[in-house]
Amino acid sequence: MNHWLLKTEPDTFSWDDLVKEKISRWDGVRNFQARKNLKAMKKGDLAFFYHTGDEKAIVGIARVVREFYPEPHEPDWVAVDIAPERKLGRALPLSEIKQERKLAQMVLVKAARLSVQPVTPAEFKVIEQLTK
Repeated sequence: MNHWLLKTEPDTFSWDDLVKEKISRWDGVRNFQARKNLKAMKKGDLAFFYHTGDEKAIVGIARVVREFYPEPHEPDWVAVDIAPERKLGRALPLSEIKQERKLAQMVLVKAARLSVQPVTPAEFKVIEQLTK
């Protein structure tokens, strides 16, 4: 199983929106590296759900429920379907992530603008522990 981080502007699509929809298409990604990451996602993979904007925090964990497929209106780009797995015990702000020595090499810290990012198993575990 692989681990990921998906970034979203909460005013556009929030964790609560995902919970309400139960399953949602993750589309609109217009970055080649992020598209490559979407294509690498497998059914069952887990992804941190990250709110950008003023919040800048990981708020939940989603599960990939459908592997990549062409976007309906932009077939050169791809989407995956995700479902909420669980809300974290507490939101983990980016400022705290940056202070955690064990997360210093995390893509979120080093290449923060990438909207779909890989997360190592060790990073995933640290974040789960920090958010209990």
